[in-house]
Amino acid sequence: MIETIVEMMSHAFIQRAVLVGTLISLCAALLGVSLVLKRYSMIGDGLSHVGFGVLTIATAFGATSPLYIAVPCVTISAIILLKIGNNSKIKSDSAIALISSSALAIGVAVTSLTTGMNTDVCNFMFGSILAMSKPDVYLSIGVSIIVAILFIVYYRKLFVVTFDEDFAKASGLKAKRYTNIIAILTALIITIGMRMMGVMLISSIIIFPALTSMRIFKSFKKVVLSSAIISVVSFLMGIYLSYIYNISTGAMIVIVNLVLFILFSIIEKIIHD
Repeated sequence: MIETIVEMMSHAFIQRAVLVGTLISLCAALLGVSLVLKRYSMIGDGLSHVGFGVLTIATAFGATSPLYIAVPCVTISAIILLKIGNNSKIKSDSAIALISSSALAIGVAVTSLTTGMNTDVCNFMFGSILAMSKPDVYLSIGVSIIVAILFIVYYRKLFVVTFDEDFAKASGLKAKRYTNIIAILTALIITIGMRMMGVMLISSIIIFPALTSMRIFKSFKKVVLSSAIISVVSFLMGIYLSYIYNISTGAMIVIVNLVLFILFSIIEKIIHD
């Protein structure tokens, strides 16, 4: 096993993948706890579809680093999504379906009329962290560090907004601002994480670690710490197993997350029985 790890880490592209993947997994887990508790889990799917639409359009028009275009576009979409969701006429789940399906359809249509379903588009759909370019790596590292720092800085306020938004408003806290911060940080991680997991699987690294941790831990702090550890461990195990068995990295990460979720659920049942 050690020899395999040494051999695997001797490749520069895998070293980059491990660094970027660890940072993205960590940030996704931190944000995932708030999203699950606020019942915003599906926002990950919605934003990933928006990201796919933007990335495919940017690729179709020859953008050398489409992620740099996608990041601001998906961030703006996250804010619009929340504003539409707050509209009494359109509920949040309907807003997500409305924006995500529209962006996905436009992206597919533009791609079909221009470059067609090429390798880059397939990578966006199913993920290919080992194929990340150096500009994408630099952007992913920078964004991940910013997200982690902002989460730590606003931790207490995000905690209050997550559990009781009405109390947060009553205590003078600008709840909408911090809800927007959660959405914006999520948009950033979703966009850069699509290279790793693809549109089809990106929301799993946000939802799984939080749900797994909640099987055993009940306090917000313990769930956040546990989610972070589970997410990073799942990524590292996933990329190791994908290297050995030549399976899609994104799919292997989700499978490891699923196994851990089942394991924690069994432990929860044993503890409560």
